[in-house]
Amino acid sequence: MPDQTFLTSSHHPWAVAASVAIAMFASYVALDMSRRLRRANGGFALGWWAAGSLVLGTGIWSMHFIGMLGFSLPIPLGFTPALTFLSWIAAAVASGLALWLSSLHAYNLRTYNLRAVLPGSLVMGAGICGMHYIGMMALDISPGIVWHLPTVALSGVIAVAASATALLIFRFILLVTDERRLVAQLLAALVMGVAICGMHYSGMAAAQFPAGAICLSANALGGNGFTAFVAAAAFTLLLGTLLTSLLEARLQIVAQKLAHSLHESNLQLQLANEELHQRAFSDPLTKLPNRLLFEDRLSHALTRLARANALRVEERLAVLFVDLDGFKPINDSFGHSAGDEILCAAARRLQEEARASDTVARVGGDEFLLLLEGVNDLGDCVAVANQVLRALARPFFVSGRELQIACSIGIVLHPDQGEADKLVAHADAAMYAAKRAGGGNYAVFASHMGGDAGAQLELQSDLRKALDREQFVLHYQPKIDGRTQRISGVEALVRWNHPERGMIGPISFIGLAERFGLIVRLGDWVIEEACRQMAAWQREGMPLRVAVNLSVLQLRESGLADRLADALRRHGVPASQLLCEITESVAMEDIGATRRTFEGLARIGVYLSIDDFGTGYSSLSQLRQLPARQLKIDRSFVQELETQEDARAVVEAVVRLAHALGLSVVAEGVETEAQRAILLAMGCDELQGFLFAKAMPAADVMRWSLDGGFAPSPRLLAA
Repeated sequence: MPDQTFLTSSHHPWAVAASVAIAMFASYVALDMSRRLRRANGGFALGWWAAGSLVLGTGIWSMHFIGMLGFSLPIPLGFTPALTFLSWIAAAVASGLALWLSSLHAYNLRTYNLRAVLPGSLVMGAGICGMHYIGMMALDISPGIVWHLPTVALSGVIAVAASATALLIFRFILLVTDERRLVAQLLAALVMGVAICGMHYSGMAAAQFPAGAICLSANALGGNGFTAFVAAAAFTLLLGTLLTSLLEARLQIVAQKLAHSLHESNLQLQLANEELHQRAFSDPLTKLPNRLLFEDRLSHALTRLARANALRVEERLAVLFVDLDGFKPINDSFGHSAGDEILCAAARRLQEEARASDTVARVGGDEFLLLLEGVNDLGDCVAVANQVLRALARPFFVSGRELQIACSIGIVLHPDQGEADKLVAHADAAMYAAKRAGGGNYAVFASHMGGDAGAQLELQSDLRKALDREQFVLHYQPKIDGRTQRISGVEALVRWNHPERGMIGPISFIGLAERFGLIVRLGDWVIEEACRQMAAWQREGMPLRVAVNLSVLQLRESGLADRLADALRRHGVPASQLLCEITESVAMEDIGATRRTFEGLARIGVYLSIDDFGTGYSSLSQLRQLPARQLKIDRSFVQELETQEDARAVVEAVVRLAHALGLSVVAEGVETEAQRAILLAMGCDELQGFLFAKAMPAADVMRWSLDGGFAPSPRLLAA
């Protein structure tokens, strides 16, 4: 057979460059779509697979078709529409298989190897070859194309190799960290694009066109304008898909961040709720349940007991009220920190003696409650009480010291001895009976103890409502300037205007307020009312300095200085017009905490006074640590000035000591002219007592001052 001659073919450089670029771009989009498919699920995965198959197939087909359009022979060329469309279908099917296989293996990267991807590579390679050679058949050449079979086989091998490369590169991309993913994906797209172009142009090299051949489809698809349109359309479609993918990825990241933020917020809210629950229902020092939680558990225990008794199952419960004997002297002598250590140790010993079903709670300074469920009789309660007495009688070791205390216990058994709604009050009454008997023992509640307990319970209930019902009032007792004999200020003293019992003095309810956690709220009301009254007197031309008493619980409350400053600011009262008094024993109980509180008050300009001086255990060094401005001599010394020489010596020493430290001195409880004369001779700065006036309502203070010739002191007016 004579040698056959063939037409000389060529490729347009720009078309080749465009096809290579689109191949690489399509590869990059394919890798991104594969990652998106791995992360998607359900309907989203199916949607991404369908869209990705069409877009990726169009990209690969566009590379092939642009390469074909850039192919030229000495004769006009064109492509039949039907076979051209069929070649696009083949590209889309091959792309769909590629994306499906990549997502199928991506869920188990350990089995994602060459052996796993080889069947898929063969199927994909066949699809790509089908696309190419169907596209070549769209060139209707007569006589037909002569194929160089070894080169055709080579193109098939390259197609399979390109498919395997694409699948393996996808595994590599999944293993790369996010920081290096972009560079790795660009390099992978370059390799895949070159592999796809290698298959295409090797397949083109296998085609030979006989000399004298003509293209019967020359008037169909073709031309430079159509080439540019296909290139632009493919690039736009791929770019739009990539941007959509990136936007979806960004939205997923934002959604994940929002979900993470919401999860963190929920965790923080849960922790905050747990902390609030802990604070609301536990004692901050010993971590035992507080009174609120104890009463809740007692209520549930009573409900269970009533249910059991209704079923004729005889059960009992008991409440034990435990109060430490000898605790206050330890606090006074060794400080608040030593007292706290003993309270924590006592709490641990009580828990050790209690059963798992019992409740141990701290309800006051050195007071504890035990709830015993499922007891048989009083003997069980007494046995527990004796165990507690022995446990708390053992020495406590604090800072190398051995300290000894005891306790008094009140017992009430229900339903034998105590009414359900008065169990704590009855146990309290029994405890006081044990304490009156000498302490270090227990007492069982008896009916004759219930009178005081019932009255106390009723008073406590009324006290909780008194603040809401505005039943408290302030009375003011004047202080007289020792030199000018004019009013120099007043002390605010709270009274309870009880609707049934009339005016009740503070000695009857302050202790109760401290015991049941109402003193801080009451103290805040006193400060607010005193500031309001100072502002009213100031508007009337009588700017009086008002002294208010602080309790130990107020002293330990955080934010006391801020609340005082806020009240003064709202009422427009100078801070120097307010004087805060605290008793010597409380001030010296924890000198560190007292100093911090006093310094906070001094910073805002509030005057500070040590009340009942001489009755506590303060030393000169402790006194110097406090930024106080005034000492108040306790009334017990003033009352004995006329009869006791040692009382006069103590008062005179206190006056000299105070003046040496730059403090003014107030003597309270002055009732006779002789007492006044002695105090003035000693240089006492201010006097207070029934000799001048009892505590009176605010409306009477100005009238008393003017009628008695006790106009405000010039020194006060100048302050």
